[in-house]
This record gives sequence, structure tokens and C-alpha cells, in this order.
Amino acid sequence: MIVSFPYNTIMSLPRFYCPTPLSANSRVALPEAAARHACRVLRLREGDDLVLFDGSGGEYAASIAVVERERVAVDTREWHDVDCEAPINVTLVQALQSGEKMDLTVQKAVELGVSRIVPVTSRRSVIRLEGDRAARRIEHWRSVAISACEQCGRNRVPDVSTLEGLERWLGKADDKDVLRLMFAPGSAQTLGSIEPPAPGGRVELLIGAEGGLAPEEVEKAALAGFVSIRLGPRILRTETAGLAALAAIQCLWGDFRKGADHV
Repeated sequence: MIVSFPYNTIMSLPRFYCPTPLSANSRVALPEAAARHACRVLRLREGDDLVLFDGSGGEYAASIAVVERERVAVDTREWHDVDCEAPINVTLVQALQSGEKMDLTVQKAVELGVSRIVPVTSRRSVIRLEGDRAARRIEHWRSVAISACEQCGRNRVPDVSTLEGLERWLGKADDKDVLRLMFAPGSAQTLGSIEPPAPGGRVELLIGAEGGLAPEEVEKAALAGFVSIRLGPRILRTETAGLAALAAIQCLWGDFRKGADHV
């Protein structure tokens, strides 16, 4: 028997991402990490309700069918056409940050509606990642993005690109239909003073590392079409600048603005 429950109830349920395509009225196994979290942390049991999404849009009401040690099988029910994506497509190009700052930036950027995150190495990046170590960190940040989607209600997981050098990435930035912005304290322009993107348009936001962007990087970014902006009179840390800019973009052009569908 299929049992439905009100959507306001669904919003308060645990949410899990499944990388394989889902369908209504089927049984699926939770991914290993999700199953472990469901059992050990949330202590869910057979019959408990939850929500599944596969990243293609929308989500499924579901309930736990089987719990065997750390294996969890789930029965899906009806699909809900839920979309809380921002009306503006924003890519955050973030120079590598030290310590756990990148984790924080990825997590909060996802919550703020970013569509894509491009980690890059810059001349002033304190941390250096190469080879297997770089690949492991990218996979870790992708997991952080998934967890953030599970927490904040998003049903499409933003892409976290593979790591590459900033100047190499700038050399490929040839799309003309993108508003490109870089944070540069002392700039004469602010977000409010530039021409906004077209409805449904795309924005690329470039944020430097702890020491900011080197002069040579600023020059190359400008040649690639990036416009310098400032965020008020204060100098912001790298982990603050990107998130503050994302919030401001959502206020001006996205779903934080007055009259937006999600407000």
C-alpha cells in the first residue's frame, strides 16, 4: 500500500542523495556513507520516513524497508516536483584556501545557491595540491556539496570541477554570454553599479586566496573579461568575500530579492 504524507512533513524529514537514477515505487540501497549516517548518527529504523533525491530534479518520499548492520534498503513512494534552485546561474571560481576554509566555502556556497564551484591554484595560494592528493580533496569537496544539498533542501548537486591553475583556467574563459566579476578591494565599482545580467543569465565570480589575487592574475582576469568590484569599504578575508558576494548577488538578482518566487 502506498502511503502519502503532506509536503510540509516531508520538509522536516532526513534527506539523502542517491547517485543512481530513482523512480517511484521501487526499492533502492542507500550509498555506504549515507547508510552509515542513517544508522549510526540518525539511528533510523525500519518504517522511518525519509526523502531521496538523485540530482536530476525533484525528490521522492520514501521509508526504510530493511536495516542490516550498515546496509539500508529504502522503498520510494511518490515523486515531488520540488525545485529551489536560484534563478541565476553562478559559478564560484575560488583560489585554494588553507585549512578547513575550503570546506566552509563549498558548504555555504551550496546553501547560497551556487551552480558550480571551480577550485583553482593561484600564485598566492598557501596550500598546494597535486596528483592523488588533489583528486582526494576534490572528491571530499564533492561530498561536502552533497551533504550541503541534503541539509538545505536542494535537489540538484552543484558541480565541483577538477583542480587546475587559475591562469590556465582564465585562458579557456572565452564565453561572451557571462558576466564575469572579481573581488578587488579599492575598485571603483560595486555590484549595484554594474549592468545586471539578463534574466536567467550566468555569472562567474572570481575570489583570490588569503593574499588576494596577484597583480598579474588581475591583469589576465581583466583580459578574460572579468570586472573588478568591491564589497564595501572593508577588506574581507577569502572565506568571507565569496560568500558575501554570493549573498549580495542573490539579493540583487537572485531569489533573495523582493518579489522572488522563493521568498
